[in-house]
Amino acid sequence: MAEERAGAVTMRGNPLTLIGPELKAGDDAPDFTAIDGKLQDVSLADTAGKTRIFSVIPSLDTPVCDAQTRRFNEEAAGLGDGVAIYTISADLPFAAGRWCGAAGVDKVECLSDHRAMSFGDAYGTHVKELRLDARAIFVVDPAGKITHAEYVGEIAEHPDYDAALEAARKASGQ
Repeated sequence: MAEERAGAVTMRGNPLTLIGPELKAGDDAPDFTAIDGKLQDVSLADTAGKTRIFSVIPSLDTPVCDAQTRRFNEEAAGLGDGVAIYTISADLPFAAGRWCGAAGVDKVECLSDHRAMSFGDAYGTHVKELRLDARAIFVVDPAGKITHAEYVGEIAEHPDYDAALEAARKASGQ
């Protein structure tokens, strides 16, 4: 049975339970299996070789998630080729692809956690009551170590973009 963290986050003030561990900077990044836009499995090993920003959101069809994904897409050019950015949600791959096309998001890769909530269970973002991922940011260096972890306490609020971007720059040697 996976660890449950009751009241770890809120949504509009209502406490929610997260399934999985609370990860911190210095932890090894756990493996996961998500699905890309071509319905192919993507694991932690498949993303290796670069610093990775995992931007975790409940759904692209909400205002804060939309803004978060657009922000990282805009910031991607300034991070260089040594950083890859992934948006993780429980959205279906087809819906994520449609949203990215309509939003002009082309520098962030959307991965779907809908099939097994593998990412959410491994990274502690799986919201038990909703079967969605909670808002969080993880920066993972090329060696597979987490250098930044933020679980946003209120799902409807924005993460600390500047802290995540600074951690990505540092982890990629910028």
